[in-house]
Amino acid sequence: MKATARYLALAGLGLVTFGCQALRTGANPAGPNWKHRPSWSLQVDYTRSVLDEMRHIGEPYQRGQPELDIRGRRVFVGSSDHGLYAIKADNGRLLWRFETLGAVQCEPLYDPKENTLYFGSNDGALYKVDADTGRLKWRFMSNAEVARRPVLDGDRLFVVNSNDTVLALSRRTGETIWTQHRQPALGMEVAGYAGPLLWRGKVYAAFSDGTVTAFDAQSGTERWQPVDLSAEAEQLLGDVPQYLDVDTTPVADVTSAGAVIYVGSYAGGVFALDADTGTQVWSNPSVIGVGDLLLWTQRAHLPDDDGPAIPERKLLIASTGTTGVWALDPETGAEVWHRDLPNGGASRPVPALGALMVTTTKQGLFLLSPLDGSVIDGLHTGLGFSGPAAAYGRRGFALSNGGKLMAVHITPPLRRGN
Repeated sequence: MKATARYLALAGLGLVTFGCQALRTGANPAGPNWKHRPSWSLQVDYTRSVLDEMRHIGEPYQRGQPELDIRGRRVFVGSSDHGLYAIKADNGRLLWRFETLGAVQCEPLYDPKENTLYFGSNDGALYKVDADTGRLKWRFMSNAEVARRPVLDGDRLFVVNSNDTVLALSRRTGETIWTQHRQPALGMEVAGYAGPLLWRGKVYAAFSDGTVTAFDAQSGTERWQPVDLSAEAEQLLGDVPQYLDVDTTPVADVTSAGAVIYVGSYAGGVFALDADTGTQVWSNPSVIGVGDLLLWTQRAHLPDDDGPAIPERKLLIASTGTTGVWALDPETGAEVWHRDLPNGGASRPVPALGALMVTTTKQGLFLLSPLDGSVIDGLHTGLGFSGPAAAYGRRGFALSNGGKLMAVHITPPLRRGN
């Protein structure tokens, strides 16, 4: 069979769609295409263990997403062995390790201005450490797991913990500036929770009781009444849903309807809410089990065939643990494409050279076309991933459930006919 290719343009220029047979592959064409190597665009540079079995207790998964220091060529990643690791990005060499009292399943936040790291731990604390040495600068006890990436704005750090508490802290001292708390939902909850979004002077947060709220970033006062998305799910299902959670960190956008935020209810689907009032703009109840959202954009550009200019494109990508990966029209919420998953959920996609890098809980690491969800390439590692990857330029990093930090090189596939 004649091989065709899928050309992956330079970062930001997007993809040109073409066939999905391998350029050079020994894959069984009758097998699931999530296991194929259609383009051989992903190659493993190295793997580096960040799991000390002597310290590893309990959790058989790794939810930490790597954080990249581009200029310093460093990777920072947490582990269930209670440590935060600093790794040399080029070769995987260990630079330092910081010990906490619990698993570090949080995506760290690197601040190049101060050359410091902020990260949370399952011990309930938020830490600030020196990025060169790992030396502790301060520790703030929030009294519940801190697993979402903090947000830094000026002298303030915004963080959410698993007990539905939103905090504004002093960047310099770690002292509390303001705090807001909602009573967690009774009954069962989905593992994970939403992180904070800071946008236009407001902190947007979503909670386990199914509500979404906006707070004033300076004072912490509510800017609009909590929006109950669980009520939407109850109306759709005709009964109170088993899981009320809104676990997606809100995503901001400006559409023809004005400023909006996107959120996902585990049982109720994906919603667009007016950023100023909380009023619903649209909803898509079909996207069940959503855990993460990404607003993917492709700037306007000229095609390779000298045709008319391709306008800017935007898609809202929703990752779920039950119904696959979805692309929605940000203006209406309508489905653009939907891709089922093989045995397990998918992480939040991250942009990588115009494609989407996605980890899956059982199958491995993949590059998907954001235009139609088709597989560009994949690595079936034998060990699944529970946290998102990180990517910059032609390099990608992901932490497997076996505690291996995988560094991959991304090569744009050949143009058609080359």
